Amino acid sequence: GSADAVVPAGELRSTLGRWLRLLTAGWDGPAPVPGPLGARDLPVSGWDAVRRARAPGRPRAGAYLDAYFTHRAALSGDRCGGTDPDGMLCGFGEHAGRTVAYAAQTGAATRPAGYRTATRLIRLAGRLGIPVLTLVDTPGAANDAEAEREGAGPAIAELFGAVAAARTPVTTLVIGEGGSGGALALAAPGRTWATPDSYFSVIAPELAAAILKRGPGEVEATADQLRLRPQDLAELGLTRTGDQLFPGTGDRRSEERM
Repeated sequence: GSADAVVPAGELRSTLGRWLRLLTAGWDGPAPVPGPLGARDLPVSGWDAVRRARAPGRPRAGAYLDAYFTHRAALSGDRCGGTDPDGMLCGFGEHAGRTVAYAAQTGAATRPAGYRTATRLIRLAGRLGIPVLTLVDTPGAANDAEAEREGAGPAIAELFGAVAAARTPVTTLVIGEGGSGGALALAAPGRTWATPDSYFSVIAPELAAAILKRGPGEVEATADQLRLRPQDLAELGLTRTGDQLFPGTGDRRSEERM
């Protein structure tokens, strides 16, 4: 977690050149929101939204990053000795000739090192004047004993603070599961969108039903009551809309073109 890469001597010049080009080509405005790569029609129910987000064949972070960037270079590690390559992808990439920093969840439960790496990225991007793109896709933060020992709570809290105090614009797209605070920590206030095959909720429907002492047969109804569909989130003012994600809707919060 203390070095981003170990580079062979013969590749030092090209690697340094690539990083210098990326880190000196920022822009003043926010990063454009990516277009959806999966479903285009909106889910008919809350449970339909959950099923879509959990579908194995749904496009994941890697597909979105590959489609969005001409090329990209990864940051690795939280500078505290930890990495989370299976849960959080961070780095800088070129989009439309300019550099965008990215922090993207992969659909797995995010570990504390992943949140700390994202915090490191956002702060570095702020110093360099580079806008940030975050992709939300996690059932929630890792909550096992090891994650607690690694400081899951403080790591999430620190990321909340970094996003709120970011010195450059942060753009967020929910591309799959948006589970609780582990997903919310990456969401930009006022600049969050959600794809038609995603959901965002304070709690998973199954857990909400269990807390309310409801049986398994009531999970689907609970999902509807949580109002977690993309269109529900837009109606509540939690996310933005636009033709790119919701054809024919425009943008209810701004006429800004994406």
